[in-house]
Amino acid sequence: MLQELSIKNFAIIENLQVSFEDGMTVLSGETGAGKSIIIDAVGLLAGGRGSADLIRHGENKTVLQGQFEMPSSQRLKELLNEYGIEASENQIILQRELSRNGKNVARINGTIITVAVLRKIAENLIDIHGQNEHQELMNPQKHLMLLDRFGDEEDQVILNQYQKLYEGYQTTKAELKELLSDEKENVQRIDLLNFQINEIEEAKLEDDQEEEQLEEERNRLVNYQKIIQGLTLSYGAIQEDEGNGLDQIGLAMAALEKIQDFSLTYQTIYSDLSAAYYQLQECAFSIRNEMDEMSYDEERLNEIEIRLELLHQLRRKYGSSISDIKTYYQKIALELDKISNRESYAEKLTNTFNEIKKELLEVGKKLTEKRKKTALLLKKEIEKQLKELYMEKASFEVHFHENEKQMIRSDGLDSLEFYIATNVGEPLKPLAKVASGGELSRMMLALKTIFTQTQGITSIIFDEVDTGVSGRVAQAIANKIHLVSEYSQVLCITHLPQVAAMADHHFYIEKEVYSDRTKTHVHSIVKKERINEIARMLAGTDITDLSVAHANELLDLAMKQKA
Repeated sequence: MLQELSIKNFAIIENLQVSFEDGMTVLSGETGAGKSIIIDAVGLLAGGRGSADLIRHGENKTVLQGQFEMPSSQRLKELLNEYGIEASENQIILQRELSRNGKNVARINGTIITVAVLRKIAENLIDIHGQNEHQELMNPQKHLMLLDRFGDEEDQVILNQYQKLYEGYQTTKAELKELLSDEKENVQRIDLLNFQINEIEEAKLEDDQEEEQLEEERNRLVNYQKIIQGLTLSYGAIQEDEGNGLDQIGLAMAALEKIQDFSLTYQTIYSDLSAAYYQLQECAFSIRNEMDEMSYDEERLNEIEIRLELLHQLRRKYGSSISDIKTYYQKIALELDKISNRESYAEKLTNTFNEIKKELLEVGKKLTEKRKKTALLLKKEIEKQLKELYMEKASFEVHFHENEKQMIRSDGLDSLEFYIATNVGEPLKPLAKVASGGELSRMMLALKTIFTQTQGITSIIFDEVDTGVSGRVAQAIANKIHLVSEYSQVLCITHLPQVAAMADHHFYIEKEVYSDRTKTHVHSIVKKERINEIARMLAGTDITDLSVAHANELLDLAMKQKA
């Protein structure tokens, strides 16, 4: 449920904060007052496409924020965890900022995320239904998706199984196509692979430490003079030169040895000095050993330089490390074997492909059978909803097109379309070709009523979905929207007094001019203000006693309907 909405510097809205409650909330007002702008802001907050044109004139950025009650949705919790977003037990906060410099920042619970992630998570919180959503019904390619949304958990399990098999089917198909590619290309590829394999084999690679060890040895040879000079000087200072370190420490030890019995402190100093003496002897031995082993070998230096250059070239061509090069070698050796023994591999891969295809078709047929059962349930539910929306003579059907060639698609083997007949005696025809605007509105509302009870969306926005209807149909739509609000919070922009009267909460939106700037304001209206607003919706500019009486009557009828 959307609890709080904050809009700053968006279109003609300077600064707006609105609190919403459960149930059905209506937003009404004069045309152009900013009702749809508020819904556009929510759409942007939910991951919709934004641009700098939406920022209020004279401002540098727009900031939108929505506080939602955290729904008990395991799917939503998994998504938050997947994207490293800290989840709260009670609330989830969406935030969106657009700047004129092109900067676009989205946050959830303070964590910066991409707009794509914002959209994915917002889909579990809010569903915005505007007039443009009628295009889903006008597009037969969307009908399969709508049918699957109506399906139960078993439908989804079979669909997931099919799609997993489809991935393997596509991968194997691509591998087989590549294996059976042009013979000339294969010959050229064999030549290249043979060259690369021979080049790597001839290098007789060891491990990743080889290059490090070679560089260390090269450094010793390149810096031979500096090293031998340093060793010689240090050895002389410790042991060879007159007054060397070892002799001096030996004198100090002899002096301390004579007095060590007089104090524990002197004993400790003597012990530490003795240890230092023997350590220094070890150092002198190690230095002497290094000096004895040191030799300059120009031929060895050249060998090292050549080997390092070879390793560098191989890394540049085949991988960033010797391990990577070896991995690449194994990969191309396998590829060469496949191409060289193409017929054998093609036979195995063809068998695998045929097995996957067979299983895919079996699951696809199972999915079709389940969809046809689901289609009958959808038909029954749709016709029930349409009857309550005064389309009692309407017949609905999900028409499955024949798939004689067994066309395999990512979402199954099915191609289908919604068919409808709105009058008795008329044949069922494609919905997109026969339904009027008002009929499409009722059709979409029927679907929303059905889906709301199963999808768990906690907030639904209806943006003037009642366009093109009046009279008793308008009242039926009002009743249906209120029915939806029993399962989800509903925010509804409307021009119909019947819909406004059914609301549990009513906001009036108006625009005013201050200091030559237009600003939009939202007011919660009750009692007399609400009666006057519904009377305005009935009568237009001039509110009469009759329109006020009619508004009161509508509100009384609404109370009885809700009771």
